[in-house]
Amino acid sequence: MRSKLFVPGSRPELFAKALAGEADAVSIDLEDAVPESRKVQAREGVAAWLRTRPATGGRQVIVRVNAMDTPHFEADLAAVVQPGLHVLNLPKPQSPQEVRAASEAIARAERANGVTDPVGLLLNIETSRALREAAAIASADPRVMGLQVGLGDLFEPLGIDRQERAAVQHVLLAVRLAAGEAGVPAFDGAYADVRDTEGYLAEAQLARRLGFAGKTCIHPSQVPLANAAFRPTDAEIAHALKVSAAADEAQARGLGAWLVDGRMIDRPFLQRAQAIVATARRLRLLPDA
Repeated sequence: MRSKLFVPGSRPELFAKALAGEADAVSIDLEDAVPESRKVQAREGVAAWLRTRPATGGRQVIVRVNAMDTPHFEADLAAVVQPGLHVLNLPKPQSPQEVRAASEAIARAERANGVTDPVGLLLNIETSRALREAAAIASADPRVMGLQVGLGDLFEPLGIDRQERAAVQHVLLAVRLAAGEAGVPAFDGAYADVRDTEGYLAEAQLARRLGFAGKTCIHPSQVPLANAAFRPTDAEIAHALKVSAAADEAQARGLGAWLVDGRMIDRPFLQRAQAIVATARRLRLLPDA
């Protein structure tokens, strides 16, 4: 999921258009993008659209619901946990207990709405407490499919400059390490200045170097930037294929470590190479095995 295009839940005319674009996933928002006066209307519109079983073209459909401490959470789940939903994005979870409670609530909505394929949970890390407990939060339930950084929500109450690169890098690294401990991917969040393409691309490239899988896009113009930033390069693909081929020979010789182009390779490097090859095949940069 290199790119996740954000769409306000109050704009149903944009849902199909977003799915027809180049983003790997479409994230429909019922939280911050929808004013209080339109929460019910937006929820009903998203639910009606999901019930049509929209053609996704292989893209994931994500809905960000309102947080658990709001009066909208349960109603959001009852409405949008439909067979057309792949992932539910939960904002501001504060503890593993909250994640497990959210998963139980999703299970109830699945039973009520006849959903047989479990809905995944993408968790936003948006508070100091959540950052401190990120690994435990990510490990709290099998439904969790990833962590997502919410820098705006995290930094604003603390008076931290959103453009302070050291702060951004610190949080990204902390979330990536927590996600790695839990065995799930990490996704970078939004970059609010749509006109600042250089800033968006620089942040996406930083996230990619830190091992993130993709980044949120709040405008279609950011989608090609995210797709480019998180696409394996030709050099990376070539090296990954070489590592994988050398691994077969090393295994036949009973070696746990071997050299490729003068660099020592062992299991962690092989796993990274295999992930690159798998991504390249998914993006059709390589033929299927």
